Amino acid sequence: MNKQELVAKIDELQNRLADINFYKAIELPQNPMVFRNSRRDIARMMTQLRKMELAENAKA
Repeated sequence: MNKQELVAKIDELQNRLADINFYKAIELPQNPMVFRNSRRDIARMMTQLRKMELAENAKA
């Protein structure tokens, strides 16, 4: 993934996590691991984004 795709995917996952948290108040999810997995996916992608930024800065 390039940087723009990664940022778009992070935004999408953050919106999904916000929706899950909203609906959690209404009805408990069938799979409670969705919260943890979503947060971990976001963290992984943000780590990759940071690695890309550091690599760009190292080249300059």
